[in-house]
Amino acid sequence: MKINRFGKAEVLSPDQINLLFSSGFVKPRDKALFGVCLYAACRINEACTLFTRDVFGSNGIRQVLLLRSFNTKGKRDTREIQIHPTLRRYLEEYEPNLRKDYLFPGRHGLGHIHKASADKILREAFHKVGIEGASTHSFRRTALTRMSDAGVPLRHIQSISGHRTLSALERYLGVTDQQKQSAIATLDF
Repeated sequence: MKINRFGKAEVLSPDQINLLFSSGFVKPRDKALFGVCLYAACRINEACTLFTRDVFGSNGIRQVLLLRSFNTKGKRDTREIQIHPTLRRYLEEYEPNLRKDYLFPGRHGLGHIHKASADKILREAFHKVGIEGASTHSFRRTALTRMSDAGVPLRHIQSISGHRTLSALERYLGVTDQQKQSAIATLDF
């Protein structure tokens, strides 16, 4: 995983996200996979191991995406995440095989796509659009940081991210130079 000089995955700008999803990803599957990472603020392994039935029901795409506890990092809590309209569009364009167990099948339809394969797809997309220093984890940090920047209460973000403590979540959130400059600018006495 590429990290910035502070040991954390880069937070992507809105322009970088738009460029990546418009020009970087070639296949609808790739947009859907990394759309899940971004719009569900989940880890790459959580997205790779999603069951088809946890996203699609008998009437199509569900209202919520289910991240089962045994597929999460801590293997403690199952999380339900509302499906964002843009993610819904990526999932509709993907048109997965609903008879497969995994939403993102692995090679030859066996098991699920491996996170190393997903990482390779992403590195190629980053290279194609000229994004450096980002990784699969950048989608998670980007989503959580954007929610925080928008004023979403930390407890709400924590329920989406699955962090056990608020202090763990706070270490995760990015702070830009512009935000620091704006904070200092408020000290006009």
